[in-house]
Amino acid sequence: MNLKRIPQDLKVSRCHHVSLEVADVETSLIFYRDFLGMKLSERHKAGENKNIPFEMAFLRLHAQHHDLVLTHDPERKYTKKTNKKSPAGIHHFAFECLDRKSFLFYLSRAKQMNLTIVRGPVVHSSFHPEGDGTWGENESFYVLDPDEHRIEIFCDMATISDSGDYVNAYGSPVPETRAEEV
Repeated sequence: MNLKRIPQDLKVSRCHHVSLEVADVETSLIFYRDFLGMKLSERHKAGENKNIPFEMAFLRLHAQHHDLVLTHDPERKYTKKTNKKSPAGIHHFAFECLDRKSFLFYLSRAKQMNLTIVRGPVVHSSFHPEGDGTWGENESFYVLDPDEHRIEIFCDMATISDSGDYVNAYGSPVPETRAEEV
């Protein structure tokens, strides 16, 4: 297949939201409201619309109608994930904090709620003096929701300049880095 390169002005603008299948919508609503302060935009029962045979709850962080959708299929028997056996799925999804102060607030909140922090806090970087040798150029930590979906909370993500160079969150070039594709 020989596809033309997508013109810059026609590219999708960003990855917007994720829809998670959950074992119990109410339990997940409590978690996302309490931990991230999300608000419910709307909620629908399974079969309310003939084309949608599952329950849906649309959650938002700010003004967008939804940033996260919780779905539940009443016909499915849900089982717990294990570390060694489960179907392929989402490894993690992430919420960006505006700055390190916000990041530290959520880290404190996770501890206050007795959430298990499954990784971090960590500086994902092969170049930062406190970096752990991984990639992404940001600071983050990870928790699990009630269905064991891994959630990353992060701040200070590097950007990629038009020439392909990495630029840290403070506007400085990250040495010896270059995007694989420009």
